Amino acid sequence: MLDYAAFPQQRQSLIRQKLHDEGRVVCADLAVQLQVSEHTIRRDLQELAREGICKKVYGGAVSIVAESGPLSHRAQDTSAEKIAIAAGCARRVKEGGCIFIDAGSTNLAMAKALAPQLKLTVVTNSPLIAVELMNHPHYEVIMLGGRLQKQTGGSLGVTPQQQLSHIWFDQAFLGGCAMDAEAGLTVFDYEDAEFKKAVVERSNDIIVALTGDKVPGIARYSVALCEEISLMVVDKNLPEEKLAAFSAKNIAIDWV
Repeated sequence: MLDYAAFPQQRQSLIRQKLHDEGRVVCADLAVQLQVSEHTIRRDLQELAREGICKKVYGGAVSIVAESGPLSHRAQDTSAEKIAIAAGCARRVKEGGCIFIDAGSTNLAMAKALAPQLKLTVVTNSPLIAVELMNHPHYEVIMLGGRLQKQTGGSLGVTPQQQLSHIWFDQAFLGGCAMDAEAGLTVFDYEDAEFKKAVVERSNDIIVALTGDKVPGIARYSVALCEEISLMVVDKNLPEEKLAAFSAKNIAIDWV
């Protein structure tokens, strides 16, 4: 067996691989596995954090997910995983409710999957989602205005947040860049985070659709803790060990 105490590069390479495969590592577990001290593991994680591989959290570290491209590129993704997750979210919509649908490619796919015969009030900050739903005969569609951000494909800033303050939502379908059991839902853009926080405050149920590359992981700005999220909708092929920590937080998980 390799003496990991004497070969820091090999030790850090193994930690990188575990972060890639599992999204999160625990200092105590790594120390036992590699037969080194937890202090040594914390130094390794500090080095990997400087490289942008992970973010240190209490007791270990979480992968930093890659920042995705603009919505115009992501909307072209028609993978089976994204379509299944979007359909799973659409099935959760309750007749007669007032719902918020966040900007994002998965939520756009969800809008396309919604049953047109439903009677709904749909509020969105995404022009693409508003256009997708405007011809459904029984939908009242409310488009929040403001500066359109190309990355998210949604209106952000003071104006849409002020408009939110006059609406209560039965359900909110939020997008996010990453999700971790301890850090919660996170995104890369500050304005986007502040807007989503305002949605959370106005909503009874928060539903988050997540592709496998976002779980577990962490981005720069916090949106909501796990305790604030009602349901995660994920791909049925996502390994259960990746979601064990979320189950411990009593978040409902829908594998679709």
